[in-house]
Amino acid sequence: MPSFTAGDVRLNYRVDGDDAAPPLLLSNSLGTDLEMWSPQMAVLAANFRVVRYDTRGHGASSEPEGPYALEQLGGDVLALLDHLGIARTHFCGLSMGGLTGLWLAINAPQRVDRMVLANTGAKIGSPASWNARIDSLREAGPDGLPEPVCDAVVERWFTPRHRTIAPAAVASIRRMLTGTGTAGYAANCVAIRDADLRAQLMLIRVPTLVIAGSHDPSTPPELGREIAVAIPGARYVELDAAHLSNIEQAGAFDAAVLDFVTDGRITEPSRRAIGETMRRSVLGDAHVDRSTSRRDAFDGEFIDYITRTAWGETWTRPGLDRRTRSLLTIAMMIALNRPDELRLHLDAARNNGATREDLKEVLLQAAVYCGVPAANAAFHLAAEVFARQDGKGPG
Repeated sequence: MPSFTAGDVRLNYRVDGDDAAPPLLLSNSLGTDLEMWSPQMAVLAANFRVVRYDTRGHGASSEPEGPYALEQLGGDVLALLDHLGIARTHFCGLSMGGLTGLWLAINAPQRVDRMVLANTGAKIGSPASWNARIDSLREAGPDGLPEPVCDAVVERWFTPRHRTIAPAAVASIRRMLTGTGTAGYAANCVAIRDADLRAQLMLIRVPTLVIAGSHDPSTPPELGREIAVAIPGARYVELDAAHLSNIEQAGAFDAAVLDFVTDGRITEPSRRAIGETMRRSVLGDAHVDRSTSRRDAFDGEFIDYITRTAWGETWTRPGLDRRTRSLLTIAMMIALNRPDELRLHLDAARNNGATREDLKEVLLQAAVYCGVPAANAAFHLAAEVFARQDGKGPG
């Protein structure tokens, strides 16, 4: 990947998509690198000239002597835009990347068209909490973050549900953390610790979308709401995720970003790609791969239709969390007597945070409103699904 030197830092970056498309710059979180945006690339690179980079002290960028300040992180972005000859860009940053976006909107608004701030705050954490984290690194080696620090970060960044159903995605982020040098990490901790942009939020005039995670302990939703209330005209979306909402809720994240940045002009191919991401997240890769392998000329358009509408439009809406949508779908399949779809969604419910106790309550409710025979059949189906999940039934 290309890199360039600006002042005291060598920045690693990557550009994807059509050079003639509108630019969109992505800024990573503390402890990750530009690959944290991999789940978004199929959708975003089809619509934009996407620029990703490793924040100083991260990934393949250099690790200048710290501590760092937020204006250095923002200055690095401006230098990158100048290097690429980009006068104005859309911007999307998560956590530390979101703070960088706020600095740009305040200090260089002429360079930003639309801005997405994900899982961030105008002030993140307390000085005491950041100092404790920095102190925990003092006796660590220079080559990577200590295991206890990585364990604690991963636990905050993903819900227990996602850590269970997506171990490969979680492991990928953990590798980024363990590969981040302690000096660069600590230097960026200082930049975040010392940043407080709350008094300046009302000055921002860049069109802004704020994305928060309902289960995010690192940057709780109230921090996102604070930004959205203070910036005139800002939109607010809350997703059923912890800190890395772009990974845990990739489909819904992509839909929110694309809808905002394109002003609602999402193309059918992009909506289908978003739907495919959500469909795989809910139903699992194995089911989607089997379904895709059976696709033919007769049903291909129908599959595209439901991928765009059911998965790309309805399941990605932020108004209901995935657990609620899952339980509603199961109830409707019981009422409509659709056993194949019911079996599918009973199996998928665990991917959406629904427990077996939740499913039992839905089935009991169905006995009252749909009739005992319908609920009885649903209980039998659920027993088959649970046995297979527990390795006690046919695969």
